[in-house]
Amino acid sequence: MSLIRFPKLAASAVMLSLVAVPAPALAQDRDTETRIRKLEAEVRALQRRVFPGGDGRYFEPEITGQPQERTTPSTSTTALTDVLARLDALEAQIAQITGQGEENAFALRGLTERVDALEETRAAAEAPAPAPVSEPAEEPRATAPSPERVAAVRAITKPQTDDAGDDEYSYGFRLWDAGFFPEAQQQLTLFVEQYPNHSRATYARNLLGRAYLDDGNPSAAAPWFLRNYQADKGAARAGDSLLFLAQTMVAMDDSERACIALAEFSDTYPALAAGRLRDQFVRVRSSANCN
Repeated sequence: MSLIRFPKLAASAVMLSLVAVPAPALAQDRDTETRIRKLEAEVRALQRRVFPGGDGRYFEPEITGQPQERTTPSTSTTALTDVLARLDALEAQIAQITGQGEENAFALRGLTERVDALEETRAAAEAPAPAPVSEPAEEPRATAPSPERVAAVRAITKPQTDDAGDDEYSYGFRLWDAGFFPEAQQQLTLFVEQYPNHSRATYARNLLGRAYLDDGNPSAAAPWFLRNYQADKGAARAGDSLLFLAQTMVAMDDSERACIALAEFSDTYPALAAGRLRDQFVRVRSSANCN
């Protein structure tokens, strides 16, 4: 009886040893698996910071298809091979991220240098020109009006009526009519700013454009003519401003825009084109060489 039971006990002992021995190895494998998964998670987080947008070339999708069943490695050699392969993949990903980070840093440095250069260029362009060293008071003396001109301007009186706005406009008209164009420009600008809704506003804007045009400054005159025409096309001097705008374009050697303005003038104000402003209309159209 004892001889028969002994083999059974021996077999049980052998089986028990086979089950018990791999326990530490399995625990070590689980610990390694946990560490690798943690490392992989950190690499994915780093990827998202370096490659914003979640490019599929760098990230594994969060939701995948039906997971494939994995078979438990039957030997420690298979488990080790899997660990080494995953470590190699992690090292490759880290190297790729590092390289991309260096490229981004290089590009950022280049962009910063370009911005700095542009800022320096703009600052140099906006820097005021140095004041002349010799005779600093020569220019103010050259631009200051002569005593005779000051006296002539003072001789032109401003009307004094119950309509202060009309008085301001009339004074600007008198300055323009006397040929004091810079003084008229200043006075008419003051009127337009203080009395934008006055009945004389359309006259003032048109006359302000004429003051610049008569002073040989068509580029400053054109905006006032256009503004007066667009403010109210039915106003008393809107048609005049459109025709003067065409004349200003001729003075600026822009026949194309002059002809456009003339065509609009003849279509919008046929009575003026055939009546009060007929001579001026014919003269400007001839100068512009419109078909």
